[in-house]
Amino acid sequence: MIYTETQTDFFAQLQIPFKQIILGFVFILFVVFPLYAQSSVSLSADGKTLTVDEAKDNEIYSFGKTVIIKKEAKGVLVFGGDIIIEGKVEGDVAVIGGNIIQEENAFIGGDVIVFGGTYRAKSEQPLRNAEKETVMVAMFEEELRNFAQNPTQIFAPSFSWSFLAQRILSILFWFIISLVFTTIAPGAVSRAIVRFRLSTLKIIAIGLAAFFVTVIGVVVGLSFLPNYLSAIFGLMAFVLLMLGYVFGRVALQVSVGKQLQKRFLPENKQSETLAILIGVIVWTTFLSVPYLWTIALLALMSASLGLVLTARSTNGWKRA
Repeated sequence: MIYTETQTDFFAQLQIPFKQIILGFVFILFVVFPLYAQSSVSLSADGKTLTVDEAKDNEIYSFGKTVIIKKEAKGVLVFGGDIIIEGKVEGDVAVIGGNIIQEENAFIGGDVIVFGGTYRAKSEQPLRNAEKETVMVAMFEEELRNFAQNPTQIFAPSFSWSFLAQRILSILFWFIISLVFTTIAPGAVSRAIVRFRLSTLKIIAIGLAAFFVTVIGVVVGLSFLPNYLSAIFGLMAFVLLMLGYVFGRVALQVSVGKQLQKRFLPENKQSETLAILIGVIVWTTFLSVPYLWTIALLALMSASLGLVLTARSTNGWKRA
């Protein structure tokens, strides 16, 4: 479990700006921070509360724990727990799936960023840097907190009526999206299906390479580019990935639906709409199976990006 991290000279110059919060949310399960024993940091007997006495030169990270800053810390980032500031934090204070509580006479020098929670100050005029901002998105607090306390549920979600309702809504959503795409751009969807059938492995390999290059590029941009450039670059990469994912998923849903329809249904009962519905149900099922959904999502993302990147090379994908 992650408690604190002692920064090197390079990392000691970094803050926890807004642009890195989403990045940290995506990679927090895959990054292992080193753990250092420090006399100024203590854990409660029940293992749910981390108390920081003096950490002037350290960033405090916590996963699924409530963090209390008694005296001083450089910055705080918590996922799935609350942050209670009783002393002083020089840098940013950020929480995902929790609340930030600023006690009377406590000081926050940087930005206050909250996803899935609230920010509350006990005094009428909290001690803050006037040039810094407060960003608060008060939604999905319980979901994010539960995920932090039991991260394995992302790989094996428990079956419930709400889980079933979400999948039904997902089927309805993707059915409408696929129907719209095949109506306004039937040629593009058909060509994508043909390209995927002719060279499946090549398209997946191209898309997988593009995905990793994009992720690495975003990480490098967040670390070295100026704030406004890295924000624009990150937003562009996110939009392109999502657009590619939507187009690719529509094409693959139609492709799978047509193949299953052709194999199991008589010709007089086949239709474009039914093929779309079958494909949507199949892919939604794949993406709902515990553990399997992670592989299915990666394959779907890779194939989608591959189809987008090969969209203009129509001549090279024709049969001899």
